[in-house]
Amino acid sequence: MVQLILSFLYALISTGASTLITDITGASQRTPLLGQTVTITALVSAKGKSGFYLLGEAVEDKRISHGLSVFTTSAAVLAQVSVGDQVSLIGKVAEFRPTANPDYLFLTEITSPTNITVLSSNNTIAPLILGKDRSPPTQQFSALDVGPDGWLSVPNNQSRVDVVNATLQPDKFGMDFWASLQGQLVAVPLPTAINFPNNFGEFWVHGDWPVTGKNLRGGLSLTFGPHGIPDANPEAILVGAPLDGTKNPKVAIGSTLTDIVGVVTYQFGFYYVLPLTAPTVITNQPFDVAPTTLVSSPHDRCPVTVGDYNVENMVPTGSHILDVANHISNILRTPDIMFIQEVQDNSGSKDDGTVSANVTLSNLVAAIEANTSVAYSFVEIAPVDGQDGGEISLWSGSAPPIDIYISGQPGGNIRQAYLYRPEKLNLVRAPGLVAGGALNATKVLGSRGNPVLSLNPGRVDPTNSAWTDSRKPLAAMWLTASGHTLFTVNLHLVSKSGSSTGQGDARPPVNLPVAQRTNQVETIFQTFVSSILDKDPHANIVVAGDCNEFLQTRSVWASLTPLLIDIDEVAEIAPEERYTYVFDNNCEQLDHMFVSRSIAGRCAKADVEHIHINNWAPTIATRVSDHDPTVARIRVC
Repeated sequence: MVQLILSFLYALISTGASTLITDITGASQRTPLLGQTVTITALVSAKGKSGFYLLGEAVEDKRISHGLSVFTTSAAVLAQVSVGDQVSLIGKVAEFRPTANPDYLFLTEITSPTNITVLSSNNTIAPLILGKDRSPPTQQFSALDVGPDGWLSVPNNQSRVDVVNATLQPDKFGMDFWASLQGQLVAVPLPTAINFPNNFGEFWVHGDWPVTGKNLRGGLSLTFGPHGIPDANPEAILVGAPLDGTKNPKVAIGSTLTDIVGVVTYQFGFYYVLPLTAPTVITNQPFDVAPTTLVSSPHDRCPVTVGDYNVENMVPTGSHILDVANHISNILRTPDIMFIQEVQDNSGSKDDGTVSANVTLSNLVAAIEANTSVAYSFVEIAPVDGQDGGEISLWSGSAPPIDIYISGQPGGNIRQAYLYRPEKLNLVRAPGLVAGGALNATKVLGSRGNPVLSLNPGRVDPTNSAWTDSRKPLAAMWLTASGHTLFTVNLHLVSKSGSSTGQGDARPPVNLPVAQRTNQVETIFQTFVSSILDKDPHANIVVAGDCNEFLQTRSVWASLTPLLIDIDEVAEIAPEERYTYVFDNNCEQLDHMFVSRSIAGRCAKADVEHIHINNWAPTIATRVSDHDPTVARIRVC
């Protein structure tokens, strides 16, 4: 008797009026029909291992998607439908978000599909052609990214997309645009890759539609957009795993591919296109990188060439250190002074209490000398064991697509160091002047017009809480061959570990630990650099290194702006060519070089070059580092 009643009720539901997909998706981020059991009649537009996609009747309102995901891993259910089928089914409206990742958005889907009836087959399904039928906006992610720096504004996490659940504005905001196409079949014509594939074979592209910040390589650089707001490049989209089980190709920045047809979805903190089948590479950019043209002069004592390079966990032996030596020798062409970061101690990543890196650095300079006959000297200050943090690029979580910064390899005790050519400059060695230790702060002493450091080299305020579990700045005072003084500070600021994705729920996106990075910048510039300039407003100062922050996050750099100048600005490097790193959808600059106004006044327009020896590589595996080096030429007299 009970079974007869249930069957009768089921029949009533199955013969009821169909719910439109557009009623399920709605004009906001979240579905208005959450938890309801609905009957749907629609076309099957795509099919994969974890479900299939439906395409219903479109409406004129561009905010509302007429595509929808049906989640099922049942082989029996999947066998009932084929692409091109017009089907009727009953299912429950649900929202999916991994419980372990509350910063991801909810994905609207249908679960527990039953009563599947194929009404017709072999129907033609035409994808929406991006760039022709509709094009993504090119500047902002979300209306909730309020603040003077848009999506990079501080404080972060002031609101959440899924809580506000505002009406979508797909003509203005990139996240809204992709949300308005969620579940739909789209075509990406003439796609260009703008990053390497991640560990899951996923990669970012833009198609044949308007883009901003496009650099000469074909990537999209993080730049300032209209009204001085940082451009988020929301017109890019991730290409996920093909639904038919084929494998995506290996791509590099600037690779062009065959057209991609797939469905739009959201997973792992980003919007994706899941191809029906894998595209193929049509062209690749050339992988040869020309050496710098900024070369040390043996005859003119006034110019000093400066190199900056994060050498990514350089260990004392092996092929990596030889590759770094080759870059410095043949690509950077042995600058007069090298700022290097991520030098590991003499035992490498082994956590055995070793802190000195004199063997690591000796091996590096020996390898350079074997290549070039240039005999570098080096300077380091060994950290306290385990107190300076580590940094290694890893794929985060169980299956997300992003390469993130995270503390790691604590046994390596990575630190900054200088290599320098003694014929061009040397440490100032005044009577009684000694090098500092790991916890000794160097101070700015001396008379008006003649600042000196109390310790040379020395660390800047190393016991300040701003430097907890982070690399302390390495300061030095040099006497150049022309008899002029040069002050330098070598930086490696705290990493972005714990930050959320650019297209996540928190708006503006979480940028961790931005407060600590801001304090670090203030410690360097407000306290140390300003002390030098107070005694000598015309001092020659270079501050450089891996800052783990964009200049577009202007709040971090407020204490720097009155004191030093970004050398890229001085050299008038095109904004879209200012990048040293590639992350998610952006070519971006994490490595910076700042100079005092006295140096800036002597720089010519061609005095800085970012050498993309790593991020123009054919694969991640062939890179020597995840950062690109920079070479500059300054005049100190």
